[in-house]
Amino acid sequence: MMSSPAGLPLRDLVVVGLEQAVAAPMATRQLADLGARVIKVENPRGGDFARDYDRAVLGELAAHFVWLNRGKESLSLNFRDPRGADVLERLFARADVVVQNLAPGAAARYGFSAEQLVARFPRVVAVDISGYGDGGPLSHKRAYDLLVQSEGGSCAITGTAQTRAKPGIPLADIGAGMYTVTSVLAALHARTTTGRGAAIGVSLFDTVVEWMSYAMNITMGTGETPDPNGVSSPAVSPYGAYPTADGYTVVLGTTNDGEWQRLARTVLGRDDLADDPAYAHNDDRVRLRPALDEAIRDWTTTVSIDKAQEVLDAAGLGNSRLNDVQDVIDHEHLTARDRWREVATPAGPWRAPLPPPITPNWTSPMGAVPRLGEHTDTLLAELGLPTDAIADLHADGVV
Repeated sequence: MMSSPAGLPLRDLVVVGLEQAVAAPMATRQLADLGARVIKVENPRGGDFARDYDRAVLGELAAHFVWLNRGKESLSLNFRDPRGADVLERLFARADVVVQNLAPGAAARYGFSAEQLVARFPRVVAVDISGYGDGGPLSHKRAYDLLVQSEGGSCAITGTAQTRAKPGIPLADIGAGMYTVTSVLAALHARTTTGRGAAIGVSLFDTVVEWMSYAMNITMGTGETPDPNGVSSPAVSPYGAYPTADGYTVVLGTTNDGEWQRLARTVLGRDDLADDPAYAHNDDRVRLRPALDEAIRDWTTTVSIDKAQEVLDAAGLGNSRLNDVQDVIDHEHLTARDRWREVATPAGPWRAPLPPPITPNWTSPMGAVPRLGEHTDTLLAELGLPTDAIADLHADGVV
């Protein structure tokens, strides 16, 4: 099968994704960014349902789909048809990695759960991404990011005490996708020694619960539940967002007692607060957060955002500006570091930020976003199907 661009670390790997929405596409796109050849298997009738979330990109394409599916090849295939199942089996035989996040139990019914695949193809690394994992009372449930973040508790510590909220970024989906990537890379490394692949399960619920560990530690250790408090942290104080005189919001934080001393003395000019033993340690300051927030607002509302950041930088204190989406798109730090690239899509070129890893050893290929079934005929021919058989599959709606 055709290889990926030379020089990339995963250039010799073939990844098959039976995927939809966010979690599995996130995982396989990371592998594509590292050079793997990713073949996305989609239903001929509409494909990945994330294709239809919206028409935000160039009036035609969905924002999520464009984000998560660059650099992939699209194979439209009805694997419920025996002929489609045969094509899929040929593809599995050539795959190094298979990732799926279909509905609960679907992969096992069709014979390609992670354990089933490794039993047939011992060198393959196969991953089942699910909402809740196997063996529990919720294992049968469909799961989406909001639902799992609610079940896993992250919505309970986000927002405010009056109004709980879901984080704006789909953290459960992204986290499960990234745990999939690290597990796949670990299994591929082990395969170089053992010659064997691995069956791996990753759930969105377990991802959220693992990331809830600090909050659970607080509750298990003290009996108290951390209350969300907006753009801040229930575990650290001072740490939050404060208005400036020119209508912006400065976000600042202290993460240790030394930083608190610099904030109080150098920035606020409040030696009385710095010397007060009631504010000596972080847990003291968390309890007295309202008074500290008021003292900080008394200062920030007298200065501009630029002046606030200048003073905080000079004091060696972490700070930022609370930006909206357009502010991030226009951010000078991205422009100065040349972080934008053009990506081809079926609707025309589109801008996308480079992946975070930076190394002189390789550059992300930032491949094209595929139209549904764009690579079907090429892939079928590579898998050994003759032209007339491919035509029959088209005629019968199998591809």
